[in-house]
Amino acid sequence: MITFINENEPKNKRVLLRVDFNVSLNGDYTIADDQRIRQSLPTIELLLKNHNKLILLSHLGRPKGRDLKLSLTKVAMQLHTYLPDYEVHVVNDFLSDKSPVESQGEKQILMLENIRYYEGEKKNDPEFAKSLASLAEIYVNDAFAVCHREDASVVGIPALLPSFGGLLLEKEIKAMEMLLHNPKPPFIAILAGAKISTKLPLIQRLLPLVDKLLLGGGLANTFFLAQGVQIGKSICEPELLDEAKTVLSEARDKILLPIDALVGKATDDPSPVNKPISDLTAEEMILDIGEQARIRFGEVISGAKTIVWNGPLGYFENPLYRQGSKAICKAITDNHEATSVVGGGETLAAIAGSGKLDQITHISTGGGAMLAYLEKGTLPGIQALTT
Repeated sequence: MITFINENEPKNKRVLLRVDFNVSLNGDYTIADDQRIRQSLPTIELLLKNHNKLILLSHLGRPKGRDLKLSLTKVAMQLHTYLPDYEVHVVNDFLSDKSPVESQGEKQILMLENIRYYEGEKKNDPEFAKSLASLAEIYVNDAFAVCHREDASVVGIPALLPSFGGLLLEKEIKAMEMLLHNPKPPFIAILAGAKISTKLPLIQRLLPLVDKLLLGGGLANTFFLAQGVQIGKSICEPELLDEAKTVLSEARDKILLPIDALVGKATDDPSPVNKPISDLTAEEMILDIGEQARIRFGEVISGAKTIVWNGPLGYFENPLYRQGSKAICKAITDNHEATSVVGGGETLAAIAGSGKLDQITHISTGGGAMLAYLEKGTLPGIQALTT
């Protein structure tokens, strides 16, 4: 059982707070979207209200050594805009200088520099975890997006300090548990993205639970190939054809594949053509679901009472091929009777600017963590908090 923070505890403690401030960045490494900062504000504000001193832990990107472009300084400055009454100070290296922690003021939030600057983080080195734990009296995890990882700041510290879950973590767990154990029928899952390999275990887990499974993206192409359909130059995973055939035979009428597609001769093709999947030539590739597929998927979504979606329906990196994902987003937000859960960084990137996103019941902060939780029913970071 996890103890989550509340109005009564913890109070008047020095708290190590694991957040996921791995924000999306522009090409010049400025912040493109600060949603992940905003989503942890309720936890931060409650802990501050209860007179706790906060030391924040987060990573940013995948630095090799101390890559200054991936410093958390920009993140600290952005957090300060939401908490103007507090100074947000980045601790450059807590291992060599603990004085910022020892002298932390009442109106000061500390943020340790990018935790992935340290080799001990990914290795879950016991000594590194002890060094982190020595900084505080309490540990709080509010970073669902990294709970599928066995890093020192995720699973190492909870073994050494009294530990709590944050408000965002609690919200994420409730959403995942609802999908697994209490979905209101009809329950519709939409899975897409580039690869079937990353989602095959989840497909197998969800099939007994859902009424319909809508597939798109490169993931769907492997199923087309398993049916003997010509997919031209479209991306797929032919080594998984046997598994795809097994899923199709077990799913019977639950799986719904696109009937048409936007196709082109390359991912940067400026003039895609909408045509039936069965009419693809050897030189063409599927780049998005087509007009009829959008209509058909939309009709199914409109009748759902529970919806989960992970993965873009097309090659979203090119704005021409975001139409399918945006149509799915509109169908979900137009269905005011359904409880909806949407997750995955690429999914959110594909529907950015679509509007009405606030009408989605829950936007998950973690793509990989969301998939892993739905597949396995728990995560290492969550298990580490369980008492």
